[in-house]
Amino acid sequence: MTITEKILARESGASIVQPGDNIWVNAGILLTHDVCGPGTIGIFQQEFGKDAKVFDREKIVILPDHYIYTADVKAHRNIDILRAFVKEQNLPYFYDPGTPSYCGVCHVALPELGHVRPGETIFGTDSHTCTHGALGAFSSGIGNTDAGFIMGTGKLLVKVPPTLRFVLDGKMPSYLSAKDLILHIIGDITVDGATYCAMEFTGSAIEALSIEERCTICNMAVEAGAKNGIIAPDQKTFDYVNARTKKPYEPLYSDRDAKIQAEYRYDVSKLEPVVAKPHLPDNKALARDCRDVKVTQVYIGSCTGGKLEDFIMAAQLLKGRKVAIKTLIVPATRHVEQGLIDTKIDGQSLRAIFEAAGVEPIAPPSCAACLGGPIDTFGRTHGNEVVVSTTNRNFIGRMGSKDSQVYLASPYTAAATAIKGTITDPRDL
Repeated sequence: MTITEKILARESGASIVQPGDNIWVNAGILLTHDVCGPGTIGIFQQEFGKDAKVFDREKIVILPDHYIYTADVKAHRNIDILRAFVKEQNLPYFYDPGTPSYCGVCHVALPELGHVRPGETIFGTDSHTCTHGALGAFSSGIGNTDAGFIMGTGKLLVKVPPTLRFVLDGKMPSYLSAKDLILHIIGDITVDGATYCAMEFTGSAIEALSIEERCTICNMAVEAGAKNGIIAPDQKTFDYVNARTKKPYEPLYSDRDAKIQAEYRYDVSKLEPVVAKPHLPDNKALARDCRDVKVTQVYIGSCTGGKLEDFIMAAQLLKGRKVAIKTLIVPATRHVEQGLIDTKIDGQSLRAIFEAAGVEPIAPPSCAACLGGPIDTFGRTHGNEVVVSTTNRNFIGRMGSKDSQVYLASPYTAAATAIKGTITDPRDL
């Protein structure tokens, strides 16, 4: 069996499963946030009763992150619903905005907080829950109805997905990042090329990536329609997880003879920096072929591109230079926000590098403009802006205005673009 099949088999009590099987799977973690949490709670109470208790207090994680810093009344109401439910159920893992426990974007915070462990199952009411497959877990986004059912029973009926394997070998050039790799893949197979499949990433280039970069790869599996993205755990994984939790776990691995639906191979040493042009993540183009595109705004943030290593990449280019256009910095979590102060390049902190370069005042951690949000959301587009962004989606209206054009790019390409004012291949700098 593949790693995905093995995890689902173990959590269903089956000795073996194969693609197409419908099985009841135990949930290791149920994740929700301020956008979908109230709906999930509503389904749970509707189906199990107003006085029903969740299946396991220790396995519910509520991480508000989407519409936090806003005056919007409905956004505040959602947080109040979560607070009331958490109090009623006495849930231990609620990271409340406006308190010291608030963390930031759920997909970056969940592994930071030690809630992600190899070999386990994670279901979340957000499509980018697939991020956590980077640590060898089966992690998948679900809707409010499924989440409400899990909240009451701890189980979900899952159809076992077939596996697509992506083997990435070769030495990574210094000007490439994981974002370039996944944009290449999605550009090749298209946004529906992995529909309801497991995308398994392997090869020497994947092994060489850091945990944060692996998260970037798995985060965008859903942009190809995948059920989940997953990377086999190794010593880097164990070191990361063991530093954040003492809870036991048992990693699983694909068998050598496991049947897969298809295999794709890449030599990363031959790849170039790319962007995804409006309005789909598979609209791939080489960055060097887009040099005539004038840009009005650069956005560096989100669960995909707002991690500490993303900002290190950007700072390497911005150090000693000035931005030519509006440039927004949004750290994904408080941990990342502190890292902007603590992490230095040649004795200068990342925050100082960004401020000296002339970026906009650095925003507090949240999803911010990645999902558009209320009209006062930081970085939200309001007109005909042309944006280069390290986020994961460039759909029409995704960052606010339906008239804006969003190009997805790596932190390197985003920073180079901020300096030049046009889409720029980082090799040009």
